[in-house]
Order: sequence, then structure tokens, then C-alpha cells
Amino acid sequence: MRVVITGAAGFIGSRFAELLLADAERLGYDEVVVLDALTYSGRLENLEAVLADPRASLIHGSITDPARVDEALAGAHAVVHLAAESHVDRSIASATPFFETNVLGTQQLLEGARRAGVARFVHVSTDEVYGSIPVGSWREDHLLEPSSPYSSSKAASDLAALAYHQTYGLAVMVTRCSNNYGPRQFPEKVIPLFVTNLADGRPVPLYGDGGNVRDWLHVDDHCRGILAVLERGRAGEIYNIGGGTELTNRELTTRLLALCGADESMVVPVADRLGHDRRYSVDWSKIHDELGYAPQVPFAEGLAATVAWYHDHEAWWRPLQVAR
Repeated sequence: MRVVITGAAGFIGSRFAELLLADAERLGYDEVVVLDALTYSGRLENLEAVLADPRASLIHGSITDPARVDEALAGAHAVVHLAAESHVDRSIASATPFFETNVLGTQQLLEGARRAGVARFVHVSTDEVYGSIPVGSWREDHLLEPSSPYSSSKAASDLAALAYHQTYGLAVMVTRCSNNYGPRQFPEKVIPLFVTNLADGRPVPLYGDGGNVRDWLHVDDHCRGILAVLERGRAGEIYNIGGGTELTNRELTTRLLALCGADESMVVPVADRLGHDRRYSVDWSKIHDELGYAPQVPFAEGLAATVAWYHDHEAWWRPLQVAR
């Protein structure tokens, strides 16, 4: 069977492709097609291990291109849709590409999947679609209250995906994850940005008072959750995927400083982000109870290993400094 992974040259997509290939025989997939536009955050280097496997192939193209979508989805049994514009700051500076890719691109992919008779479609989304929550945790049926162009574009794509299930019977499942971290994350995101800045002896910019709270999820745990949904998730359902470690941005910064051998003098407060959500927290009891998911990577170990990866792979991130 063929499975198509969109956005597979990115941080999460490349790791998901690796883990899927490792389990492909049991899952029944003998062909893995990766569809990626190779924009600034999608890198062929991320796919070295994947494309070395004879079962995998790359189609260079955008999900907004119907010809490329049809080529990738021909004969496909399943789609795992990870392709997205995802950086909030970039969406605030220029929102149009986020709606073009995340909304119109997702609709193009859904339409292609409907034409191709795809049996399973996993749409990977974010906890940011819920907005901010002062106490407690969001369940999957919580009202969507996105705050940024990025999160609103993802919320729209979630609704489009679920509508294709309701209207056309496409077996869509939506996942919403908390903040990911791990190797190969593009250094515009907070953890690799801070680590690479500190490696160069540069200060780290901390938004506002540093009190914004995020739940942290290792990329491997996120990918295991997606795999569980691909294999056993129920069509038409939404599954939150959480990591179980909530930290303020100030607490995260303190941990990164310690791991990088730096002190508080390297922190520079900067003006808060426009519309900055104060706290995210997902209730992931549904995916735990239905599919047996639980995060396996302890945060302290995962963060230390991630910092070490960036220290050991300067050749990977150094060329990306201009892009940020």
C-alpha cells in the first residue's frame, strides 16, 4: 500500500517518515511517497535517511498544485498531511502565504484524496487553534478561538478537513499537538533559536515578562501519536497529542541557559508578540484511553539531547542563520 506524507522535508515530517518506515512492514505500507515544496524550512538534508530506503520516493511540489497532488495520491491508501506554514511571527508579518498553503492547499489535498479514493487521511494540526486557556486543559470539543493568522489558518483547515468527512465520507482524522521540540527544528523556533544564539555568544530574546506557558512534546512522541491515529484512529474524530510538561517561557529559558553554560546576563527582554496567547494546555486523555498513547521521552532528557544535537550539528544550522 502507498502512504503519502506531505511536508516530509520539515522538522516533524522527516522524523515521522523515518518512524513510519521503521514500522512500515507491520502497518502494511510498502511505498512511502513524500510530497514537499522544499520551501525555506523544508530541507533535503532532513530526508537523507528516508530517501536511502528503496520504499521511499520524493515528489517535489506544493499541495496547492493539483497536478502534483494527483501524481502523489494516485493509488494511495493513506495521507498524513503535515505540510504547513507554521511560524507565528512570520504570519503576523505576512499572513497571505499562511492562508494560501494552510487553507487552500489543504482543500486542494482533500479534494485530491477524495478523487483518489484515499482510505485514511490524517490532518496534523496544532493546539494553537483553541486560543488561550487560563486554567485547566482543552478537550477536543472546545470552542476554537485562534489568535494569530497562523492559528486561524490552521483552524480553518481543520474545519475543512472535518467537512470533507461529513459531506463526502472521506475518512479524516485530525490531530492537535502541543509545542514540539527535538533535532532538525528550524532555528526560528524558540529552542533552536536560543541554543544557536548562545552557541555564538549572542543574547536570547525573551518575549514580554516570560510568563507565557506552553506544554512541551518531543517530536518522537508526537510522531508516535500520529502513527497511532493513522493505524487505529476513528474517522471524523479529533485527537489532542500532549507532552505533559508545562513551563513558562522564563522557566524554559533558564533550563536552556544551564544546558548551554550561560547565565541570565544573556537574556534580553523584547516587546511581546502581537496577540500572544498566555497559556496552552491540551487534555490528551482521549488518545490515551482510545489508542494507548502516552509520551515516552522525559523532558529533561529530551531537552538535553536536543541541545547536544545542535551543538554537534553546526553544519546543519549555520547556513540557516541568514534565513532567520
